[in-house]
Amino acid sequence: MSDTAVYIAGVGMTPFGDFRTNSLAQLARPAIEAALKDAGIESSELQVAYMGNAAGAVICGQTCIPGQVVLRSMGIGRIPVINIENACATSATALQQAYSLMSRGAYDIALVCGYEKLYHDDKLRTFSVFSGAIDVAAEEEIIDGLIARNRTIDHPLDTEGAGKTRSLFIDIYATWAREHMYRYGTTREQIAAVSAKNSKHGALNPLSQFKNTLSIDDVLSAKSIVDPLTLPMCAPIGDGAAALVLVSERVRKRLDSSRCIRVLDSALTSGWDVAEGETPIVEQAATEIYNTTGVDPQDLSCIELHDASAISEICYYEYLGLCGYGKGGELVESGATSLGGRIPVNTSGGLMRKGHPIGATGAAQLVELTMQLRGEAGDRQVQNARLALAENGGGYLGKDVAALVLTILSKD
Repeated sequence: MSDTAVYIAGVGMTPFGDFRTNSLAQLARPAIEAALKDAGIESSELQVAYMGNAAGAVICGQTCIPGQVVLRSMGIGRIPVINIENACATSATALQQAYSLMSRGAYDIALVCGYEKLYHDDKLRTFSVFSGAIDVAAEEEIIDGLIARNRTIDHPLDTEGAGKTRSLFIDIYATWAREHMYRYGTTREQIAAVSAKNSKHGALNPLSQFKNTLSIDDVLSAKSIVDPLTLPMCAPIGDGAAALVLVSERVRKRLDSSRCIRVLDSALTSGWDVAEGETPIVEQAATEIYNTTGVDPQDLSCIELHDASAISEICYYEYLGLCGYGKGGELVESGATSLGGRIPVNTSGGLMRKGHPIGATGAAQLVELTMQLRGEAGDRQVQNARLALAENGGGYLGKDVAALVLTILSKD
């Protein structure tokens, strides 16, 4: 936890979707303006800005200074601007970096923004963004490793098109699903239940990319991507932005403190070569942040986690301590992670329904959790929400995530 308290005072977010004709600045500006207005902070008061973008260089050619370009278009300059790229954990990393310095007294007011363009007329260019989130020099080795893992569970993996006509991550998630089904007896219906649940949540979110609700049968009968994953079990790409204004205790005192949400802790880690039988990366990171904050997973009111695929959500239930290993499918099936359940997960609709503009995803999770803790989430409000956790991972190295950020927020 921090030496100096840090709060989220303002949030703003755009709808996620296909906005390929918009520039990065056109995507980011509405979210930033909304966050400043929500906080009651003037842009001239900003002392630093952490700007998260992962794909702009590939999709629209904006390299090196994307944050300065966005902010200069709004008349914001002079302050330090830190550009951050860290795969799907990009804007969660931006938040973590801002929090780290503010908690040590370096700044009183900071802007955090995640903004992204992924849609492009050339789909191969979009796929190349995800292909670059692995060790590109070892792509063949990674694919061979996936094939070998599937062979051990007697389930051949057809990798034709992997990384070319589809993201290689789909093959990674399909492998996770097959292994979970093989080891624990998890069913396709349980995996589909994640997508169905999140569709119901997303239908209540006016900023979601998809607002139609799906049944388990709808999910199972949809287009197959890589067995056992169907289209609704996979997060879509998206364009959009989300922004946060962070303040110190000193600034909080002059604002509406009842709407300021405390960042109890935000921790960034990177993956390593996990040995056979070693605790997975996410579980180790979760244990550390629970110990640091004194929060037990059973204390959490709601969670936004990185459901890039339906099986990801099931695995993260287990890694985050919501249930035992192999029990994630049963947990979603029981309704515990639905609105009204014991621990609602992805009340925003998650990545699968809200959308996944990778540079904006982490900040968007924190926008949702801030609204929940304020009691401002409308029809998807979790009653008496007081503690919330965001899990945002990105990239793939070895057998697991390359970058991971966990953040715990508190109403008090």
